[in-house]
Amino acid sequence: MRRWEGIDEFVAVAAAGSFKAGAEALGVSTTHMSRAIAALESRVQAPLFHRTTRTVRLTDTGRLFFDHCSRIVAERDEAIAMISEGGEPQGDIRITCSTAMGERFIAPIVQLYAMQHAKLRVTIDLTNRIVDLVGEGYDLAIRTGQLAESRLIGTRIASRRLYSCASPDYLAKHGVPIKPADLADHECLAGTTPLWRFRRGGRDETIRPKGRWRCNSGSAVTEAALAGMGICQLPEFYVLPHLASGALQEVLADFRPDEEPIWAVYPQRRHLLPKISGLLDLLRQQLPAALAQSKGCGDSS
Repeated sequence: MRRWEGIDEFVAVAAAGSFKAGAEALGVSTTHMSRAIAALESRVQAPLFHRTTRTVRLTDTGRLFFDHCSRIVAERDEAIAMISEGGEPQGDIRITCSTAMGERFIAPIVQLYAMQHAKLRVTIDLTNRIVDLVGEGYDLAIRTGQLAESRLIGTRIASRRLYSCASPDYLAKHGVPIKPADLADHECLAGTTPLWRFRRGGRDETIRPKGRWRCNSGSAVTEAALAGMGICQLPEFYVLPHLASGALQEVLADFRPDEEPIWAVYPQRRHLLPKISGLLDLLRQQLPAALAQSKGCGDSS
């Protein structure tokens, strides 16, 4: 087991910020910690800490090594607990999701999951940036559309429909587009998606929207459409209440695309951990119902 020697000591010192605190966390002497980490540095042939009489700081190599080693230690301990404690989900779980979907749908489901399993420690990062799950240490991401990342596994957990629409005032002033190509003559209110999707007669078509308004918030795009600034294409939960009230009017309904898949995406090595498989089961169970319920909700946030 020589390959494991020094890993626990290294993680403990890096997490605690000193050899003394790391030694106390593991219940060993500072002499043992110093020898174990020195031997580890010799094996990896690189210094892991900058040491002075008062401080201990990770080197650049040490920071990179710590990211990997901390996950290795956590998953090793979780694997042992999985056997000894009957597969109870536990440990850290990091999730990323787009802001709007995360706030309205994913966070409440994950909150329920955390309440069911007291040994979980959950972090949810809501961002419209596409994060590098492997490089940034995330366990799970919620994404939509087509998946291109070969290092990841995607499980379909729900779907959503996209609607193209504008305010009656805008359409009265600028006319109603008859086909997707007509959007070239309109103000398009662009969000995070670079291409708008359409489908008719079994064929897909994409349009790159052009206009003077772009925002990575679906709520802000909805408000711009309500104000008469142009045409938008957004997921149903943003616009259905406004379509029902008449504040927005659907356009290009004959070209409405097929439902867009919603995926739970995760690194391959993590998909069998109880904390991941249990959450996937709950998302598949709860998310479609939550999306369906939102169709009758008048809140456009």
